[in-house]
Amino acid sequence: MSDVFGAVFSVYFLAQLVRTAAPYVLAALGGTISERSGVVNIALEGKLLVGAFCCAVGAIESGSATVGALCGILGGMVVGWLYGLAVLRFGADQIVSGVAINLLALGLTRYLLKLFYGSTANSPPAPGFGDSVWRNVLLYVVIGLVLAFQFGFRRTRFGLRLRAVGEHPEACETLGLSVLRIRWMAVLIAGGVAGLGGAWLALDNHAFVANMSGGRGYIALAAVIMGSWRPKYVALACLLFASAEALQVVMQVAKVPVPREFVQSLPYILTMVAMAGLIGRSRAPASLGKPHERG
Repeated sequence: MSDVFGAVFSVYFLAQLVRTAAPYVLAALGGTISERSGVVNIALEGKLLVGAFCCAVGAIESGSATVGALCGILGGMVVGWLYGLAVLRFGADQIVSGVAINLLALGLTRYLLKLFYGSTANSPPAPGFGDSVWRNVLLYVVIGLVLAFQFGFRRTRFGLRLRAVGEHPEACETLGLSVLRIRWMAVLIAGGVAGLGGAWLALDNHAFVANMSGGRGYIALAAVIMGSWRPKYVALACLLFASAEALQVVMQVAKVPVPREFVQSLPYILTMVAMAGLIGRSRAPASLGKPHERG
């Protein structure tokens, strides 16, 4: 038991928690802004994966982690555009389209990895922002985005319109607001932010690894629901989920005598327990998942 407490209350655990939470937070912020506008964002997993791949390619080819991060954002926005094209332009089912995007991202990144680097497992080493999480400039970008989203949702004109569109799109349209335009903006921003989450994964690992998103997009979506679509609570939910994953890593490093299979399943067990306790309690935006046709 003392080994467990020692593992939890350690500087290494705190660093691992921050390192693990960052991509969750970025993906979840993307999901939050998209869903606040009324568009379900199952495609977070695909945006993370494509963002990670584009970041790795950009960083490897340019030798710059900053260029890699920008490429990750751009890659996520391209996926966001593709998703928006399906659900906003052509009115496709949002859940089915999101799952299709995730499957496409999984297959496409493996294909491009083989095409570019002759491997289906991982890319060559990529530069990063250093081995210390505290010196990673993206950490402070993540903190800034949480604060910006929290302020923007409540205090800016765009934030108020975004929330209104997610609740009462028909009423917004009668007031002269373009529902589709606002939703397009939300979907593209969501793609860029989630793509940055993928960039974090690639730069933190100094390479792209096939399927390195590892279900993080789905857990981030659970954090959006758990946080009631409010950025600060969504970020806290991400920290909760990340703590289970960080504990898994720390306990394995510390060789705590707990079955490995149980430790590895902790993040998913926590997700299921949290979601089961929240069923019926979190109120989603009223128009979430409902396609809008201009009157």
